[in-house]
Amino acid sequence: MFEGRHVVLGVSGGIAAYKSIEVCRRLVDGGARVTPVLTESALKFVGPVTFEALATEPLVTSVFGNADPIPHTTLGQTADLIIVAPATARAIASYAAGISDDALVATLIATRAPVLICPAMHTEMWEHPSVQENLATLRRRGVNVLDPESGRLAGGDVGEGRLADPAHIIAEASRLLTTPDMSGVSVLVTAGGTREPIDPVRFIGNHSSGKQGYAVAAEAASRGASVTLVSTVNLATPHGVEVIAVETAQQMHDVVMARSDTDVVVMSAAVADYRPSSVSDSKIKKNQGDLEVQFERTVDILAALGRVKTDHQTVVGFAAETENVIDNARSKLELKGADLVVANDVSAPQVGFAHDTNEVTIVSAAGSVEVPLRSKREIAKAVLDAVVALRDA
Repeated sequence: MFEGRHVVLGVSGGIAAYKSIEVCRRLVDGGARVTPVLTESALKFVGPVTFEALATEPLVTSVFGNADPIPHTTLGQTADLIIVAPATARAIASYAAGISDDALVATLIATRAPVLICPAMHTEMWEHPSVQENLATLRRRGVNVLDPESGRLAGGDVGEGRLADPAHIIAEASRLLTTPDMSGVSVLVTAGGTREPIDPVRFIGNHSSGKQGYAVAAEAASRGASVTLVSTVNLATPHGVEVIAVETAQQMHDVVMARSDTDVVVMSAAVADYRPSSVSDSKIKKNQGDLEVQFERTVDILAALGRVKTDHQTVVGFAAETENVIDNARSKLELKGADLVVANDVSAPQVGFAHDTNEVTIVSAAGSVEVPLRSKREIAKAVLDAVVALRDA
């Protein structure tokens, strides 16, 4: 997601500096060229060798003594994005006041690139009026601030001020570097396999992990969309996404139909086709004989959406198949009234359920596009590219 982008990663002196190592690794894994800029105080918490090993560009710790005589202006001019994680109260104050007393603040003042500040400090410091006023000043100037989270702090304290999770920092950085082609668009995504109860202990389910749906939700949010995720699984919530937990097909239907006026609906959940006709109030005990369970059809959510779909809406269905993949996807497209159907062969290696990768064919009335094996986030990008193209047309 950061391929070819130059990201300056500023690290100031707080205990949360150790998390900046993970931020650096994720940026590099995403294809970014990363230049770490560490303050003198940061070096008391994390060692330079770590960043020299992980980053792609030379470490900067001072304005002086570098191969480049003016590293702060060079970095400021060449950066596509500057992230400060963690940003201490001192670093925030210096930046707001324009006091370039170290390489990091000097770089921040010397750039026109977008800046993402990720504060981290004790609750009392975070709530202090001076800190909040400095952040308000930076926000007015167009600086992006990712507020800290609540949780365990240094010294065993618990409260607000914990550095945002590295995954959330990366998601926000991706958003800032992505053209917001879905800004103002509302998106509803379903994820996971529904569970249809037999008794209070047992249920009928499937192998869906929900990973593809979560990837679609994260990608849509990074493109500026307002995203709601209707989920049956407990995965890490993508940054900026509202999650509504459900279990059964009927529960998912009720939530989806209550929001059926959403601009884009992506039905990536594996919804059970059948459910037990009756559910026992108590656990069914194991007997000598076999157990017979009668099944009935569940509600068809995609078809229900197709019946009420308006001209401004885009509905995307998913088809997990094991044979005749494209034919089945085309049939689903026509019968359910969807605009796109994303089909995959879940019997293929590394494809579909539980894997971090997928391989799909995106089917529409105009034809089909094959997307080869790649990460589920890349699959999500391809699906939403198709959605955006269809809406633009």
